[in-house]
Amino acid sequence: MQTIRKQGRLPRGAGILLPVASLPGPFGIGTFGKAAYRFVDFLEQAGQSYWQVLPLGPTSYGDSPYQSFSAFSGNPYFIDLETLVGEGLLTWEEVQAPDWGNDPTDIDYAKIYTHRFSVLRRAFSRSKHQQTAAYRAFCEENADWLPDYSLYMAVKMHFGAREWLSWPEEIRLRKPQAVAAYQASLQEDIAFWNFCQYKFFEQWYKLKSYANAHNVRIIGDIPIYVSLDSADVWVHPELFQLDERRYPTAVAGVPPDNFSATGQLWGNPLYDWERMEQDGFAWWQRRMASSAKIYDVVRIDHFIGIVRYYAIPYGDATAENGAWRKGPGEKLIRAISGAMGNSRVIAEDLGCVVPQVEALRDEAGYPGMKILEFAFDSGSGNTNLPLHYEKNCVVYGGTHDNETLVGFFAHQPREVLHFAKDYLHVHKRKQLPRACIRAAYASVADTAILQMQDWLGLDNAARMNFPSTIGGNWRWRLRAEALTEALAVKMHDLCALHARLPSPWPEAAPAEPKAEEDAVPVCQSLEKEAAPTPEETQPVKEASPASEQTESENPAAVSPVAP
Repeated sequence: MQTIRKQGRLPRGAGILLPVASLPGPFGIGTFGKAAYRFVDFLEQAGQSYWQVLPLGPTSYGDSPYQSFSAFSGNPYFIDLETLVGEGLLTWEEVQAPDWGNDPTDIDYAKIYTHRFSVLRRAFSRSKHQQTAAYRAFCEENADWLPDYSLYMAVKMHFGAREWLSWPEEIRLRKPQAVAAYQASLQEDIAFWNFCQYKFFEQWYKLKSYANAHNVRIIGDIPIYVSLDSADVWVHPELFQLDERRYPTAVAGVPPDNFSATGQLWGNPLYDWERMEQDGFAWWQRRMASSAKIYDVVRIDHFIGIVRYYAIPYGDATAENGAWRKGPGEKLIRAISGAMGNSRVIAEDLGCVVPQVEALRDEAGYPGMKILEFAFDSGSGNTNLPLHYEKNCVVYGGTHDNETLVGFFAHQPREVLHFAKDYLHVHKRKQLPRACIRAAYASVADTAILQMQDWLGLDNAARMNFPSTIGGNWRWRLRAEALTEALAVKMHDLCALHARLPSPWPEAAPAEPKAEEDAVPVCQSLEKEAAPTPEETQPVKEASPASEQTESENPAAVSPVAP
């Protein structure tokens, strides 16, 4: 039986959370083009060690990167059109002709959807990639998901982008004759979707290599659950809790709490963990190996779902009638620990404090998360305050699911503002956002991540996502002129002051696997019960569980520097 290889701590450093989609550029949405390379240059100048991005998969209805058509594929929107012009696949006139939108700070997804694929199809029609050894190698390396994904996308577009559950029964159930027939009739469309993935990963790996060469590591993000309308569920129905018609028997979400009287109904299909265990969680091993290649650090969203998950009867309108069930826990972590190579994991462990989750996280060596926006409403015992941090954690001002720091403090009640000003040693409300940044950098947390919006002092007009809502999210974009030399110097100086300048990335995991008999007892309680009793949990604020699945060595932190 495999044992958990306990990962080493992340090197002390700082980073910026900025989605690829939010990069500036002339084509309506951020891409892997010149602006991405300039942003890496800015991060290097600013002394940053990490660039955290949101999931890079193709988005579906609602434009959420957490609801993707595949857990393995990339978003064709991020393919840089200027690069394709340089390769002779497109002309400037062709990439400039579409209306990509006229607001450089906003993504108009309707316009992107209307025009992007027709432009990419034109590039595909001129490409000679199928004749190259590099393309053949790409197809071979990704044979476990690429053919299925491209067939899925081709069939989906053939049926007007309808979800696969509404396709004709023969292809919905993947009857062999139907699969063969669609593979033959949609051969050109399948080749187009292969082309999109080839270009996506070709451009992404060049960008990632450039970032790594400039001492910037990529933190990626994966939602624990996949979308129901995805190639993953269509191709592997046996791995999910589905009935004989392929409809879910139960779906994911979280129960009612202080923030939502009816809970959150995400609607994602639930894994059949017992079935997955039969082959050693092979699908998860492939998923994590793929993520480890794409990113240097992988944040697993809603990490609590590995220990216990909330199952809501399919068809319910709210999450009120769900029930907690036991997850695979240590068994899954054992299986994926060998798939990560030199990449690391961050556990998004926000929400209720569950002892089994903390035990599993610590056994694996994964850093958990702290959110400064959650720190000031319950006194000095609040575990999001820097005085409670251990070194092996990641502190955020807020995540993509939260308000900007300026927006957050603009409406807090008097008692919260009073405590925050006392703790952060400032006298005015307007000083609080920058004081939070200093507190994060000064803390013992190995890693401090701030949203780009917070360094720019932007209000909630620049907020990335309002959880559990559809429409108006994921649209904010960075202005190119905002990345000034003066800002880079200010960020660099703060990194230098608090020992967060980049350090060498460890070439190999420093810790040896623990003996099997030592590894098992840590989470033995997981074998006894599916969910903690009320006495085992301590409610704390949450950054929207699973982010739109709809997301101490020295307990005394360094005091924030005075303004």
